[in-house]
Amino acid sequence: MRDFPLCLAMPAMAGRSLAWLAALALVAGLSACGGSGGAAGDTAGPSSNPASPSTPAPTVVKPGSREEAMRFLMQASFGPTEASIAAVMDKGYEPWLDEQLAKPASMHRLNWDASDAAVKALKATDSAGSREVLDSFYKVAITGDDQLRQRVAYALSQIMVVSMAQDNVGNQPRAVASYLDTLSANAFGNYRVLLEQVATHPAMGLYLSHLKNQKEDAKTGRVPDENFAREVMQLFSIGLIELNADGSPKLEAGAPKPSYTADDIAGMAKVFTGLSWDGPDTADGRFWGWCPDYCEADRAFKPMQGYSQFHSLSEKKFLGKVVAAQVKADPAASLKAGLDALALHANVGPFIGRQMIQRLVTSNPSPDYVARVSKAFGAGDMKAMVKAILLDSEARDAGLAAQPSYGKLQEPVLRLTAALRALGASSDSGAWLIGATDDPATQLGQSPLRSPSVFNFYRPGFIAPGSESGAAKLTMPELQLVQETSVAGYANFIKGGVAGGFGQRGLDWKAARNDVQFDLTALIALAAKPSELVEQVSKQLLGGRSNAALKAEMVAAVESVKLDALKADASNKKTVDDQLLNRAKLGVYLALVSPEYLVQK
Repeated sequence: MRDFPLCLAMPAMAGRSLAWLAALALVAGLSACGGSGGAAGDTAGPSSNPASPSTPAPTVVKPGSREEAMRFLMQASFGPTEASIAAVMDKGYEPWLDEQLAKPASMHRLNWDASDAAVKALKATDSAGSREVLDSFYKVAITGDDQLRQRVAYALSQIMVVSMAQDNVGNQPRAVASYLDTLSANAFGNYRVLLEQVATHPAMGLYLSHLKNQKEDAKTGRVPDENFAREVMQLFSIGLIELNADGSPKLEAGAPKPSYTADDIAGMAKVFTGLSWDGPDTADGRFWGWCPDYCEADRAFKPMQGYSQFHSLSEKKFLGKVVAAQVKADPAASLKAGLDALALHANVGPFIGRQMIQRLVTSNPSPDYVARVSKAFGAGDMKAMVKAILLDSEARDAGLAAQPSYGKLQEPVLRLTAALRALGASSDSGAWLIGATDDPATQLGQSPLRSPSVFNFYRPGFIAPGSESGAAKLTMPELQLVQETSVAGYANFIKGGVAGGFGQRGLDWKAARNDVQFDLTALIALAAKPSELVEQVSKQLLGGRSNAALKAEMVAAVESVKLDALKADASNKKTVDDQLLNRAKLGVYLALVSPEYLVQK
C-alpha cells in the first residue's frame, strides 16, 4: 500500500481483491493519507512542484484522443458525456470554451419557484424548502447546457460560502437558490461586480450576520459586527498574508507579511453597517424586517440596501485607505470605498486564481501556473481567468498529468455528478430528488451549499499530517474529508445507488423505486461477455485512468456472478435477465469505488 502522492498516479494495487469493495482500499492507505487538521489561517500558499514546466507549452487545439477530451471535461464540467466528448473532439478546447462562455445561465431561483408552486398546488399552506435548492442543483448539474458556467459557480460557492446547514440560511431557501444564480451570472464577469453582489446578497447577509449590522454606540459599548468584514478579506478576496503574483508569500524579516490587521477588520466592519432588506423605503421597521408591514415578497433575492440611520458616521480606516467621517451617513459611498480597496488589492489574482485552479484542475499547482492565471485575471477578468486555467499547459499536458504529484482527489459531489452524467441517468419525477447527502457514514459526507462552516468542507491550504504528501508539503484539500467512516460511507452509498437508484421515492415518497436511476441498458447487453462489459464501463467512467490490472480484476469479479444458459423455451429468462443486470451493476460499482475513479488526473 502506498501513500497519497503516489495514489495520484494510481497504478493498480498489488493483491487487490473483492475486499476492496467494502473498504474502498482505504484510498490506498488511509492511515497515511487522511486525518484532519489545517489551521483557521490556511492561505492556500504554494508548495514545490518540480515537475511543473517553467514556461507554458503550446496549447493543443484539439484533444489527441477521447481520453484527453474526458480529462478536459472533468475539469470544465460536472462530468463527461458521450455528447460532450464528441463536441470537444470536434470543436477543440478553446472553441468549446467560447461556446460555453456565451451560453445563458440556468436559473435556480426559477426552478425553486416552480417547485414551490407545485407544492402549493397540492397544499396551499405548504412551500418548497432547502431540498428543492438541491433538486435544482442536481437537475442543472446533470442536464444543464451551461456546464462550464455552473461548474465555475459551484467552485465559487466553495470559496464565497453560504450554507443551508445554518438554520437562518436554511430557512430562506429561495435566497440560497438566488445566491447560486448570482455566482453563475458573474462566473465570467468582473470580480469587483461579483464581490459587491456577494456582499449585498441577503443570503450572505444572513449567513455572516451583516444584514441588520448597526453602527457603533459609545453609550452601550456596541461595536459593528465584524464577522463579514473578517471573512470577506480572509476568504473571499485577499487572504491572510501578502502574496507575490505566483502565490508565494511576501516575507518581512523572514516571516510572511500579514495582509491585514485587527484594526483593518474594525475599520472594514464600519463599511458594512446599515445594510438590510431591500424595499421601497428605509423605515426602521424595514431594516428590522418586521412582518407583515415590511416584508417585500422578493426581498430574499434583491440586494440589501443602505439605511443611513444605522450606518457608521465615524472615520473608517482599512488597508491603507481612509473614508473620512461623514456628517450625513452615506452607506453607498462607504461600501464602494471598501469593495474597491479589496478588488484592487494585488493579492486577489493569485489568491482567488490558485483556489480556482485547485477546484477545477489540480490540488498543488506550480507557482508558474498561478502566476499565468493571475496575469490573465488582471484587474478582475473572471472569463480570462477561467480560460487561462483550463487552457494552460499544466492543465492540458498529459505527460505532466502522469506525475505522481499532479491532480486532485475528486470531491464526493463531483464523483456522483460524473457517474450520473456518464451513465445517462434520469429522474423519474423530473425533479432529481437526491437531496442532502451530508452523513459521512452512510452518504457522501458532503452536500452542495451545506458546508459545516464558512471555511467550506476543506481548506485550500490543507496538508495531510503524517503522510507522504504532507512530508512533501503538497496541498490536498479534499483529503480533509477522508477518514475511515467517510471511505466506507461512500462505498455503501454508491452500492445502494447502483443497486436501487439514488434519492427519495418520488415527491410523495410513494413511488415504486428511488427517483434517480442509471441507464444500464447498453451494459446489460454486454454482460454475457465480461471483458467487453469491463471495457465499456472503463471507457465511460474511467477513460485514461484505467489500467490492465484493474480491468483484469473487474473481469474476474464479473465472471464470478453466475450466468445460466437461456433455455429453449425461455422459461428461465427472468433469472438470466437478473443475472445479466447484476453483472452490469457489479462492473459499474467496481469502477465507481476504485481508487482510479476517485482521482482526477
